[in-house]
Amino acid sequence: MSLGKAVRLALQEAAESGKAEAMRAYMKSDMPFLGVQAVRRRAALRKVFAELRLDTAPEWRRAVLTLWREAEYREERYAAIELSGYHLYREYQTLYTVPMYEEMIVSGAWWDLVDELATHRLGGLLATYPDSMRTLMLDWAHDKDLWKRRTAILCQNRFKARTDTALLYACIEPSLSDNDFFARKAIGWALREYAKTNPGEVIRYVKAKGISGLSRREALKNLPVA
Repeated sequence: MSLGKAVRLALQEAAESGKAEAMRAYMKSDMPFLGVQAVRRRAALRKVFAELRLDTAPEWRRAVLTLWREAEYREERYAAIELSGYHLYREYQTLYTVPMYEEMIVSGAWWDLVDELATHRLGGLLATYPDSMRTLMLDWAHDKDLWKRRTAILCQNRFKARTDTALLYACIEPSLSDNDFFARKAIGWALREYAKTNPGEVIRYVKAKGISGLSRREALKNLPVA
């Protein structure tokens, strides 16, 4: 049985169809849901991924993109994201994966699909290949595509003390004038995460820059400032 077929079967078996419409409504998704909640989905997928191994990086990338492109239900796209981060394929996380992730980000175009890729996959590549990925994230920060800009803003969210502050600000600033909710939310979220490591610097930056009210509230949410 192919990996894609096994994933679809596992998801169908784990589905609670009565929850599907509420999940779709919450996510405002055009793509239907099967009704597989996260815990059940991850357990089902772990079993499939452990049993059906992929032997090469190109085979793994093809499997991820096939799941993504052929998805009829949103959980199948979640499965593609989980396969992209499965621990057995950690060594395949190289610059060759960037076009795959770019396709998923641009065509996914919603926070539930993009943010995991931004913070874990692109962030991981930035940590491993800082020079190449820094240049790419700066390019994406100026891209006309909202979700590539959001990815550039969020890619260091897990970096803590390793955060490249200059890169963070350079990725934020092209979107400061963007009125889109998801751009403003990303700015606030990225600053809030950095504030866990360097609160004084985030307070300074927020006061110095004309950021939106939404971004400001998000950035300072956990800080004792007005």
